[in-house]
Parts: sequence; structure tokens; C-alpha cells
Amino acid sequence: MSAAYIALGANLGDPASTIRAAFGALANLPDSRIVRCSSLYRTAPVGIVDQPEFVNAVALLETTLMPQALLGELLDIERRFGRQRAEKNGPRTLDLDLLLYDDQFLDLPELTLPHPRLHLRAFVLLPLAEIAPELRLPGRGSITAWLPAVANQGIVRL
Repeated sequence: MSAAYIALGANLGDPASTIRAAFGALANLPDSRIVRCSSLYRTAPVGIVDQPEFVNAVALLETTLMPQALLGELLDIERRFGRQRAEKNGPRTLDLDLLLYDDQFLDLPELTLPHPRLHLRAFVLLPLAEIAPELRLPGRGSITAWLPAVANQGIVRL
């Protein structure tokens, strides 16, 4: 089994309920099981700031799915939740990002691992640190070492 960390985010409809339902969808993935889920966090939008606040979380999965197959499953879940990719960083019903897959490095057109901006976003780092405080980010070191860099980003645990 491989360890895969998934970021969840939503800001349309009832985002907290959506994230909770998405945890259930992740639990039903083939050849996978949820090991841990973070708390939910309310965060300000990044990029396009004229949109509702987000609710974010992180889940740890154990899976035998390979990274590209897991990404395909995540995109399918997004579609089932009504995700439409109208504009980059725009409002969304559900966003699922594969952050880490074991210690793998991948640089493919459809998938980069580790996620290239995970160490710059409080909405990823804080929930990730909650469920895996000893985690080391491949090529970047301790997750806790990166927390001061995002301390000024607005995030509230729900």
C-alpha cells in the first residue's frame, strides 16, 4: 500500500457538507482506504479574491492505485460533485488535489508530485500538519519548518 495525501476544497453551495461527503467518496475508492482526515478549515480565496471563502481539508489514503489512476478517480469524484473548470482559481463545488504519493517525484503534463505549491499554502499545510505532524515533504524537509512561511495567510479551523 502507498500513502497518498489528498487536499479537498470547496466554496460553492454548502462547502462544509461537500467536503464531508467527499471524504465518503474517497472512502469508497477501489483498492484504497482512508487512514486519517483533518479538521475542516475556512480560508480566504487565492488568486481570484472576489469569490466566497473556501472550506479545506486533507485526507491520508492508503492505496494500491498508481498515481495516474488515483488522479483519474479524483477527477471523476470532482465531476460527480458538479465540478466545472471555467477559470483557474475560480469558484468550485469541489477540488481534489493529489499532494503527495509516498516519496515519489513525478513531472507529467497531467500530474506533478509533490504538488508544486503545497508548501506555500496554509490551506494545505495546516490540515496536513494536523494529520501528519512528522511528515517530511520530499525535497523540502519537515512540514513544520514550512508553517511559519504561511502564518500570515488567513485560516480558521472550524
